[in-house]
Amino acid sequence: MSGLGDLFVQAALTENLALAFFLGMCMFLAVSRTVETAFGFGVAVFAIQTITVPLNHVIHEVVLVQGAWAWAGLPDIDLSFLRLLSFVAVIAAFVQILEMVLERYLPGLAAAFGVYLPLVTVNCAILGGSLFMAERQYTLAESAVYGAGSGFGWAAAICLLAAIRERLTYSDCPEALEGMGLTFLVVGIVSLAFLGFVGLELP
Repeated sequence: MSGLGDLFVQAALTENLALAFFLGMCMFLAVSRTVETAFGFGVAVFAIQTITVPLNHVIHEVVLVQGAWAWAGLPDIDLSFLRLLSFVAVIAAFVQILEMVLERYLPGLAAAFGVYLPLVTVNCAILGGSLFMAERQYTLAESAVYGAGSGFGWAAAICLLAAIRERLTYSDCPEALEGMGLTFLVVGIVSLAFLGFVGLELP
């Protein structure tokens, strides 16, 4: 289990999709104005990532890779070129389900997300999680842990940035850094701070 625990820590902290690979930065910056909205969006990303990464693993191993159709007498069939298309289709389906659930039970949060929730479909952070899973050839258990860890790390990063940005609204910053300039600076500093987790392993 320590291997899976280390994988979770790696996905959440040392290889944070937002702060190490800078994936999903469009929504990372746009939705992080308030902690409430950032938390809700982070939970959405965590849920989608946790579900879609292991599901995409199953589709990849059972349908797409070479030899997956050996049971049907077609051992040479290789559909891995459809990997990107199938991953996006799975993500889009679950984002649509999540959007319908939010509109039904949490309309205020759905309204706060605005156009950004549908954009989760093409969020490179979520798609990147599935592509990393396939590239690194994780097992199903590792895929589930990696999906949860990468989703949790992205959610934690956007909540941290939102908390800092809320405090910065009361700061007296230089005029040249007002707005996005100061936000970019903060993101850079936070990403450097996350480098301190490199080498961290669970006992």
